[in-house]
Order: sequence, then structure tokens, then C-alpha cells
Amino acid sequence: MIPSELLLQGYRLGVFPMAMEDDSIAWFSPDPRAIIPLENFHVPHALRREWRRKVFEIRIDHRFGEVIRACAKREDTWINREIIDSYQRLHELGCAHSVESWSKNRLVGGLYGVAVGGAFFGESMFHRVTDASKIALVALVEHLRARKFALLDTQWLTPYLAQFGAIEISRKHYLRRLREAVELPRKF
Repeated sequence: MIPSELLLQGYRLGVFPMAMEDDSIAWFSPDPRAIIPLENFHVPHALRREWRRKVFEIRIDHRFGEVIRACAKREDTWINREIIDSYQRLHELGCAHSVESWSKNRLVGGLYGVAVGGAFFGESMFHRVTDASKIALVALVEHLRARKFALLDTQWLTPYLAQFGAIEISRKHYLRRLREAVELPRKF
């Protein structure tokens, strides 16, 4: 298991771990780095209608372990047993969180990540029902805005995240924003 303080210090310094094919752990700090500017978060029109209709019930930290295991269940994953155990421990310490989409009392999608100060580091998402992970992301952004978080780190830019307004910034610019965000006295 990765020691919790090492994980948290990594996030404070702009690095995060991923499991490699041989189950070893490597640390990454992409340049450029992807973020979703909370003030410019874009909800696509059709998804906005779904959000308003409240198709999914949103729960926070209700089934963290189930969320991270569901995120790991894909052919190409960076989430191995050591990562699961390490983040489960962070969750127990109140630093790792899940945002979950539920339908008919069943977990159908969600995401998990780590909160340090006013920064949230999104790690992974999953869905079992169309748009369930997207709705969880919308709920996360609403949650972060309400608590005056300053940074939503998505690590790398993907077309999936770009539709919500994710952008890339240089590592230098990212680290400057990160230093300011982690010093903010925020509670997830």
C-alpha cells in the first residue's frame, strides 16, 4: 500500500500514481496538465435537461469502495489492488471521495478523486447506464463550486472531458495554481 501521507504530498506537489502493466507504481506529472476551470464548466444542452429532470439520485461517499472497483473494471486500467487499497485508506481518512449516480437504488455510475485544500484531483469515472458518469461530474462541479474550490484537476485532456470545457495548461502554470489551491481552507 502507498502510505497516505506520501500520496497526499504527491498531490500537493503535482504528481499522482498509476499502476503499470507489471503492477509496479509509477508517478506522473503531465506537461501540459488538464484541468476543468470551474467557472467555465460547460454542460451540454441534452445533459442539462437530464440534470434538471433528476433522472439520477446523487450520493456522495456512499459506496466509495464499489466506485473505485467499478472504475478498475476495464480492459486497460491503471487501478490495481495496491491503488484500490491506498485510496480506500485515503477515503477512510476523509481525503478521497466518490460522487455517485444511483437509479432505482442501484449504483449506475460515478467518479472518485482526492481533495486537498481547495483542489480536487479527479482520478477515474465509470458508468453502467448512459450519462450516469456525466451526471456525477456535473454534481461534482456543483459541489466544488458551492464549497469555493479553486481547482479541478483532470490530469490529461480527453475528448470526453473537452466537451465540459477541460483545457490544457503548462506544468508551470498548473503548479502555480496548485500551490494557491492546496493552501485554501476548504472541506469537501
